[in-house]
Amino acid sequence: MCNYRYTVLFIVIFSLFKGCAPEETTIDLPEIRERGELVAITSYSPISYFIYHGQPMGYEYELLQLLGEHMDLPVNIKLARGIGEMIEMLEEGEGDLIAYSLTVTANRRERLAFTEPMNVTQQVLVQRKPDDWQQMRLHEIENELIRSAIDLDGKTIHVRKGSAYVTRMEHLSREIGGEIEIIEAPGEVTTEELIRMVAEGEIEYTISDENIASINAAFYRNIDIETPVSLPQQTAWAVRPTSPELLETINAWLLKAQNDADYYVIYNKYYENRRAFSSRYASDYFPITGGSISPYDEILREQSEQINWDWRKLAALVYQESQFRPRARSWAGAVGLMQLMPRTAREFGATDPYNPEQNIQAGVKFLQWLDDYWREHIEDEEERLKFVIASFNVGQGHVQDARRLAEKYDADPDIWNDNVERFMLKKSNPDYYNAEVVSFGYASGIEPVTYVENIYNLYEHYKKFID
Repeated sequence: MCNYRYTVLFIVIFSLFKGCAPEETTIDLPEIRERGELVAITSYSPISYFIYHGQPMGYEYELLQLLGEHMDLPVNIKLARGIGEMIEMLEEGEGDLIAYSLTVTANRRERLAFTEPMNVTQQVLVQRKPDDWQQMRLHEIENELIRSAIDLDGKTIHVRKGSAYVTRMEHLSREIGGEIEIIEAPGEVTTEELIRMVAEGEIEYTISDENIASINAAFYRNIDIETPVSLPQQTAWAVRPTSPELLETINAWLLKAQNDADYYVIYNKYYENRRAFSSRYASDYFPITGGSISPYDEILREQSEQINWDWRKLAALVYQESQFRPRARSWAGAVGLMQLMPRTAREFGATDPYNPEQNIQAGVKFLQWLDDYWREHIEDEEERLKFVIASFNVGQGHVQDARRLAEKYDADPDIWNDNVERFMLKKSNPDYYNAEVVSFGYASGIEPVTYVENIYNLYEHYKKFID
């Protein structure tokens, strides 16, 4: 009887624990396709994903664009503050893929399904050269540096929280029979930031993958990265173990991509081109270090208040128009940062349309005029903004034609996405631009549709990096 009571009690407790356990996320390729986008998790860094002179860039970013093209899906990038958060987001279904150079370890294999290897690297010690290293002989510098793991006994090493470096240092401490003090930096502190801290004397040592350390050494010439602390290791992206179809699709793309020159061009662009890395890292227009999108951020902030826009959306429009080149001129004669036609520039107050401030002020007044025009037709403010942006590109007459076509074919004339934009695309088809409801004839509809889409996409990138 007593044994029976204990058995019942065990079953009840087991059932309670089982009921409290989180359900395993089972989103795989069919669900992703039904959703209509691939959600990739990564981290901001000067290599993986960043904004530079107003443009999204990065090793992971560019590879994700190739993967999205292969899968015929748009890619939505979500940022995590550290590797631990990346894994949690993946397990909780907030993303489908960790697109980040994760070191493949046995512990991680228990939670993640890794893709085919993307690179092979090894972990190295990042240490600072002596203060007067440029006046010293090579053997004198060597005598000041750690070249044996045994010499790390009693030293303090700062590493990124949740990284494979933590485990490696714990193992190394046991291997040398000593005591290495391991300090885990907060998850949002990147390996690149820790390397900077070593270079500037804030900490003594950190650990990095060799390829990351090597590119950073191009900028911080006073660091040494020649002491390995691990054997060569593979790096890869990862999905949930419950996403086998997604993993198979990514692996098929990866194996094909690795036989294509573009894959290695992208790698060399971010891991081998030291001069480009140094230029980015020193730039004011690199948000990770400089905090700015363009030289015109202050003007954009001021002028965006005139039309009640988020200034980053206005910055995205200016980048789309001119890539922030104040002397830009189009084949049609549009000039300056916001590519205004000379007549439009004069009408809205720009006596010198090549002057950045005058050009932006006139462009913003034109946007306000367009907003006033569309206010009579589109009540919803956020929806109206898309019509304003499309009109800035192609003119409000062509957009009105698309609205009339939408109404004729039972679509919503007051909604841009999947409604008016569909008929904007049809304005290059004579069956539509010759329709009785069309007043302005032919238009290359793909241009304004892509224009609106690109500005909103770029705006989403800016929001991730710029307050």
